[in-house]
Amino acid sequence: METLKNIWSIQELRDKIIYTLSLLFIFRVGSFIVLPGVDPQILSQKTTNAANSLFGLISSYTGGAFDKASIFALGVMPYITASIIIQLLGFAVPYFQRLQQKEGDSGRKKLNQITRMLTVLITLVQGGGYLTYIKSTGAVDPNISQFIFWFSNSIILATGTVFCMWIGERITDRGVGNGISLLIMVGIIASLPSAFAFELNTQQLLLFLLELVILFLIVIACIMVIQGVRKIPIQFAKRMVGRGAGSMPAANNRDFIPLKVNAAGVMPIIFAQAILFLPLTAVQYMTADPSLGTTGFLQVITDPYGFWHNLVTFLLVVGFTYIYTALIVNPQNYAEYLKRQNAFIPGIKPGQDTEEYIDATTTRITLPGSIFLGILTILPAIAVVFGVNPEFARFFGGSSVLIMVGVILDTLAVIESYLLMRKYDGLVKSGRIEGRFSQGVGPVVNG
Repeated sequence: METLKNIWSIQELRDKIIYTLSLLFIFRVGSFIVLPGVDPQILSQKTTNAANSLFGLISSYTGGAFDKASIFALGVMPYITASIIIQLLGFAVPYFQRLQQKEGDSGRKKLNQITRMLTVLITLVQGGGYLTYIKSTGAVDPNISQFIFWFSNSIILATGTVFCMWIGERITDRGVGNGISLLIMVGIIASLPSAFAFELNTQQLLLFLLELVILFLIVIACIMVIQGVRKIPIQFAKRMVGRGAGSMPAANNRDFIPLKVNAAGVMPIIFAQAILFLPLTAVQYMTADPSLGTTGFLQVITDPYGFWHNLVTFLLVVGFTYIYTALIVNPQNYAEYLKRQNAFIPGIKPGQDTEEYIDATTTRITLPGSIFLGILTILPAIAVVFGVNPEFARFFGGSSVLIMVGVILDTLAVIESYLLMRKYDGLVKSGRIEGRFSQGVGPVVNG
């Protein structure tokens, strides 16, 4: 209670929290406003069994707005897609590399503008596909003109996504934490109370308490991996203080390079799920057309609780973790940074040897991080096998729990920084709360 009083006594922080909560409330209200001409009851009946499809994943990120055909049905997912595309282009296209690494604030502003324009384009394309999906479920009023339905709702969906993007940017600028991440977290956590209540009513109390203990341990493991770094010590060369014969060598300054255990974040899970949705979509299409038939391989690989599906998912996550880490962590940039700062790693020669040492260290620490991500991805399926409700099991692993833990850590780190600046105690009695982006200052990495 004393900590809450300290938080509320800081006017600037109090205003930021109220501002953030107000915009999040608007975002949630918009998730219940249905597109004109759509019957949400028919749509909900058709999407009840789509929890394990691509639509189910999108719906979990939008807080159910996708299933309700709301004006925020696409949420910030087109913006996330555009950001990923721009980031990948930064690895391959020299123009985007220059904007990301060399042009500073002006380059970032250009990238943000390009990302926004690409978001609108992606929203129009995805909006058309979403309206086609709604029409295929029979949830569209047949008395409405098809042209009016398509034209008006395409504009509404695009406007809704742009408005969500604007809310996220306003939270980032004037609120607490990263706005886009907070919107995704709110969408994910919106279904937690209902899943929690359903599990409590259907499970024995002892088993339910055991599930909560396991969930608590999973959250702790996520925090450890998100904040885990391998600190490579660096030492700055001695410099002379003063002039002439009376000059003295200054004391060596020591610092470290923080190599993250999980540098790839949640991206390997998203990539692996996106690839496995392709055969799942093919199976659903074949099932809709019996003349095409289905193959045993497709049926086995698309069973979300089957052994082979989860084995392939685990291997894909491990592989993508290495690939994405190699893209965003560039040992050459570290070596060049140390050379420019007149610094070195003790016992390692500058230049090529430093680059090879950092590369080898990154490869070694990525292994436990990738294995953890792989296990985390298949934990919901393991929980379902042991009798946990699928809706509640979704919070035992996958991208949902990783995003929630990461965003909450970032938000708490911002709040704690305000407390410490006002000379209050932090949120914890010992140690510091650190988010994903507050783990020391290190040399440049790609992206």
